[in-house]
Amino acid sequence: MSLLDLAPVIPVVVIDDVETAVPMARALVAGGLPVIEVTLRTEPALEAIGRIAAEVPDAVIGAGTVRTAGDVTASVSAGARFLVSPGATPSLADAMAASGVPFLAGAATASEVMALAERGLKELKFFPAEAAGGVPYLKALAGPLPDVRFCPTGGIRPGTAADYLALPNVGCVGGTWLTPADALATGDWDRVEKLAAEAAALR
Repeated sequence: MSLLDLAPVIPVVVIDDVETAVPMARALVAGGLPVIEVTLRTEPALEAIGRIAAEVPDAVIGAGTVRTAGDVTASVSAGARFLVSPGATPSLADAMAASGVPFLAGAATASEVMALAERGLKELKFFPAEAAGGVPYLKALAGPLPDVRFCPTGGIRPGTAADYLALPNVGCVGGTWLTPADALATGDWDRVEKLAAEAAALR
């Protein structure tokens, strides 16, 4: 099954304290969002991916903000089951394709989408979604590029997620609102689970 069809929302998570990784992942899974993207923006990210992979078997854990071939190798070695990049250079696309795990390469323009589609990639990340044109832009892409599907990420909120999900070329959205920094800092896992449940009900 496609990554885009596993859940309506993929939580995009920044981990500052590795000890929060496992309880956070359990709360998201309990709320109905098993696909979790941990961004490689912080030092504990790879360890967090490894812990979630080892201790939360129902989670489909992936690495985001993948920018280099080294990131690809480190992420898969840590236990990432999928990869997400903010954009895609030819060398990065090659590395992700060779990784053996599913991936969403990032694109923000029609030319970038077409270049990736030429490689046979028909499921992409659309980033930064709101800044790059949002729902109207994706509607426009659906006409000339009807065979490409997207996971828009960047600036999407609970109030706008449904508008994206209603588009025929959107399979899911990525969102940072599922794991508020204050909830992670205080261990408010009930709140995280509640936010996840609300997001899971969007489809």
